[in-house]
Amino acid sequence: MADAVVFDMDGVLVESEHLWEELWAAYAAARGRQWGPEQTRDVQGMSAPEWAAYLTRFCGAGDSAASTEEVVVDGMVQALADGRIGLLPGAREMITAAAELAPIALASSAPRRVIDAVLVHHGVDHHFKATVSSAEVERGKPSPDVYLAAAHALGVAPERCLAVEDSSNGLRAAAAAGMTVVAIPNPQYPPAEDALAAAAYRSADHHAVRDFLLSRLDTRGE
Repeated sequence: MADAVVFDMDGVLVESEHLWEELWAAYAAARGRQWGPEQTRDVQGMSAPEWAAYLTRFCGAGDSAASTEEVVVDGMVQALADGRIGLLPGAREMITAAAELAPIALASSAPRRVIDAVLVHHGVDHHFKATVSSAEVERGKPSPDVYLAAAHALGVAPERCLAVEDSSNGLRAAAAAGMTVVAIPNPQYPPAEDALAAAAYRSADHHAVRDFLLSRLDTRGE
């Protein structure tokens, strides 16, 4: 049984992974470089400072990592304003149902500005007792830092948390934190089998994942 749920954001709550890739590729193309699937796999799960440094090195154009990050993050915020970052089917119901039974948190590789904008835009920010960006901890995913920070913010031991993830490095991070891992495999960016092996449950159906979460939340104290 568990006492809390920690959600990833990109690919779990909202359809946005492809937009990050689109923006990284556009940034590289503007500097004469071709960004491909290999580069996307390398940076998925990294914090914004980490992928910005990677992208800057990849382009070799003399930009600073900070300016690289700002350009890409501005693009994501604009994509949200343009209606291009929607909640995945069943995500709202999953969030709401879990929050009715237990405290929930967010542990995302997205920068703070994007996290706050997405949650407020979709009217779900009030459900979360804590939100942590991997830019606010020492290391991004697959290191467990962002998940450990989320559990600490909730005041719940990591081993008493359910973690919902979609990507290889996210699954690895949640498992390394000692949480019970629930996988919603991203069909566009399928997670590696070794990462999926750590999941106690996996389903591409958010309604099925919601039901699993509810079945594992410990309500004996209510």
